[in-house]
Amino acid sequence: MAEEDKKEQTKGNLKETIGNATGDKNLEEEGKKDKTAGKAKEVVEKTKDKANEMIDKYKK
Repeated sequence: MAEEDKKEQTKGNLKETIGNATGDKNLEEEGKKDKTAGKAKEVVEKTKDKANEMIDKYKK
């Protein structure tokens, strides 16, 4: 899942850069949203992993 999140961030970064270079504000904003969504998913995934680690630690 983390790889997909990184791809989404990269896609967003490209859209933002192209939008900025061409003056396409819609593409730039779409890129920012994609990048933010990828980062948010990555944070959620990391938090979920940490929570599962803690649960497993206390199950022992």
